[in-house]
Amino acid sequence: MNFSTADLCDEHGDNVAVLAENLLSYGGKESFYGEVVTIQLNKDNSDLVAMLRDEEGKGRVVVVDVYARYCAVVGDTLMGYAQKNGWAGIIINGYVRDTNITKTIPVGLKALGTCPRKSPVKAPSQREIALEFGGLTINSGDFIYADEDGVVVSCKELTLVEV
Repeated sequence: MNFSTADLCDEHGDNVAVLAENLLSYGGKESFYGEVVTIQLNKDNSDLVAMLRDEEGKGRVVVVDVYARYCAVVGDTLMGYAQKNGWAGIIINGYVRDTNITKTIPVGLKALGTCPRKSPVKAPSQREIALEFGGLTINSGDFIYADEDGVVVSCKELTLVEV
């Protein structure tokens, strides 16, 4: 369904929040929405790999905080897993790679930018915790709506009017 984050903001006013970070789009879907699942990484993306590879997405959106560290945590392989398992999108406070391929996969992907290097560091992650970036606190169970204009967060699912 096509929708507009601008229309959502107009209709819901102070009941929605807008991510202050200007994330760039690197996925094959420019507009996407779904219930949030949060994960905080410490450079290492192995828990994110397992989530996208092994769990049914059910149209949800993964919100990833990697503290804006300059290493890629998503590329073509993870986007392939996300597509195969029905994830609507991935939003990252961090970086991606393989964008010539990720842009052809019909899953939303927004990030700060690109970096060709992935981190070899192995470190534990935390899942289903409150993430703070872009001037917001984002929780698992919130709802994300993303398009060309930005990212809108709501604590409840919004009724979408197709544009």
